Amino acid sequence: MPHALSMPAPGFQAIILCGPGSSFPTFTANPDENPKALIPIANRPMVWYPIDFCYRMGVTNITLIAPPSSAPALTAALNTNPHLTGLPLPKPDLLAPKDLDQNTGTAEIFRLPEVRAVVKGDFIVLPCDLVCELGGESLIEAWMIKEAGLGGATGGGDEFPGPKMAQGGEKGGRRGGLGVWYETKGETIIKGEETDFIATSPLEDGPVPPSKSSILSHVSKLAYSVPTDTLNDITEEKKSLPIRHSLIRSHPRLRMLSSHRDAHIYVFPAWVMDMINKNEYMDSIGEDVIGWWSKAGWQDGLGDKLGLREIFAAANPVKPDDNLLENNPQHDNIDYSSLSTTWTSNLKEALPETPAETKTKLAIPPILAYVQPKAKPDTTNPLIRRVDTAPLLLSISLQLAKLEGIDTIGRDASSPFAHQSKVAYPEGIASKTTVTRPDCLLAENVTVEEKCSVKECVIGANCHIKQGAKLTRCLLMDGVVVGKGCKLTGCILGRRSEIGDDSILQDCEVQENLLVEPKTEDKNNKLMSSEGMEATEQEIQESFADDDMPIEGDERDGISLTI
Repeated sequence: MPHALSMPAPGFQAIILCGPGSSFPTFTANPDENPKALIPIANRPMVWYPIDFCYRMGVTNITLIAPPSSAPALTAALNTNPHLTGLPLPKPDLLAPKDLDQNTGTAEIFRLPEVRAVVKGDFIVLPCDLVCELGGESLIEAWMIKEAGLGGATGGGDEFPGPKMAQGGEKGGRRGGLGVWYETKGETIIKGEETDFIATSPLEDGPVPPSKSSILSHVSKLAYSVPTDTLNDITEEKKSLPIRHSLIRSHPRLRMLSSHRDAHIYVFPAWVMDMINKNEYMDSIGEDVIGWWSKAGWQDGLGDKLGLREIFAAANPVKPDDNLLENNPQHDNIDYSSLSTTWTSNLKEALPETPAETKTKLAIPPILAYVQPKAKPDTTNPLIRRVDTAPLLLSISLQLAKLEGIDTIGRDASSPFAHQSKVAYPEGIASKTTVTRPDCLLAENVTVEEKCSVKECVIGANCHIKQGAKLTRCLLMDGVVVGKGCKLTGCILGRRSEIGDDSILQDCEVQENLLVEPKTEDKNNKLMSSEGMEATEQEIQESFADDDMPIEGDERDGISLTI
C-alpha cells in the first residue's frame, strides 16, 4: 500500500528529466519501447527512485519530462508497474513536449513552451537515474535557511496565493540555488566513472550553530564547476591550471575537489527559468547554467552579460490582497508642494547637471554546494549515486540487494530502498540449491532448479534458473532464462533474454530478447542482435550523396555505381 508522507509539502515542484539512455546501448537500443527510465535497479524501475525521493521530502507536485516517442511506454509503466502504482498519491504527471527528442540538452528543455508553462515557481530538477538515500528535506531546510529567507518556499511565482516576502530577495543577493556533489572514491569505486572539478569557499558562520542532524556544516559557496574531462583539456592546452585574480580576491579560501561528481540535484528559485530562456547558448544545466552562474559571482560584468540585472529588475505585480492599507496608486501622484505655504526654488534647474549615474554593482545570488563528506570510521554515508552506466547499474543493484528486508527488521528500522522480502517466492527455490540470502534479491515468481548456486545476485520477476547453473555477481532483468550448467560472473542480462545450456560468460551484457547459443564462451563483451542494423537502400544513397556518386539499381540487379 502507498506509504504516508514524512512531512508537509514545502511548496516546491519537482521536474524529473527522463533522458534517452545513450550510456546504456545494450538495453536501450530501442529507447521508445525500452526507455532508460524503466531500466530496473534492484528490481525497481529506475524512475521510481527520484519519485520516491520527492515523496519522502514531501514534494507531491512532480512532473516527468520525456520525449514523445517514450511517452507510451512510461504511461503504461505508471499505470501498471506495481512499484510505481504503489507510490503515494497524487501520481506524477508526464509531459512530452513535441519538440523534445533524444538529443535535446537539459537546459534547452526548459526553453520549450510546454515546460515553461508548467514551471510556475521555485523548482527542483532531478535526473531519472538518481539513487539518493539522503533525505531531501535536509536539502530544502539548508536552502531555506541560507537562500530563501522567510517565506522562501512560497513558490516564488506570481500565481502563488501566499505571502511574497521572499520575492525580490535576489536583488540583494538572496534566493540563490543549491546543488549536490558526492564522493566517487568512497565505499563503491567504479573504474572510469565521470567526475567534476569544483572549487568552493566556506560560508560565514551564523549566530546559532547548526544542529548535529543539519547538513549546513557541509554547505559552501560554489565558485567554479567544470567536468574533469574539460579541465584536463584546458590544462593540456595551457600546460597549467589558469586561475583568475578576481576569483582569489572574491574567495581567498578555496577548496578544490576533483573526485566528486555532480548528482544533478538542483534547488532553483523561479528566476533561473528566466536566465535559461534569456541565454539560448546554455545547453546543459550542469555545465552551462551552473558553470556560468558560479563564475558570475566573482567575474566582473558576467552577471550583466547573462542578463541578470534585467531579470532582477523586473517588477512583480502587486495584488490587492498584498497591500494591507489598500492604497490607490493614484494617491501617490498628489503634488504636495502645491499645498504648502512655503515657496522654494527648483534646485534641479539651479544646480549644474551631474554626469549620468554609473551602474551599481550587481549582487549575484550564490549557487550553494552540498559536498558529501567522507564517511567517518565504522560508519557509512547515505547513498547518493547517479546510475548512468552498466557498471554502476550492476554495482548499485548489488549494493541495494544487501539491505535487510522489511519483514526481517521492520519498516521503521529499514532503509527506504528495502524490499518487503529478500526472496519474494521462496517456494520457487528447489532443494539442494545454494542461494546466499544476505547478498541476494529475488523477485516474484523466480524459480531455481536443483544443484544451482546463486551468490550476490539480483534476479527479476519470472526468471528461470535451470539445473546446475552457477551465478555470481549478476543482474537478471525480468523474464530471463538461464540454461543448464551455465556459469555466469559479473553479467547483466536484459529482459526476456535466454542463455543456452553450458554457456560461460564473464562481465558480459546481453540485450533484451536475445537468445545466446548453447556452449557460448565470452568475456567483457556486449551481446546484441544485429537485426535492424543493416544499411537500407536509402541510407546507402545518402552515404554517397556528399561524394556526388549517384547509385542506380534495384534489388534484383544489386547495386551499381555510376561515376
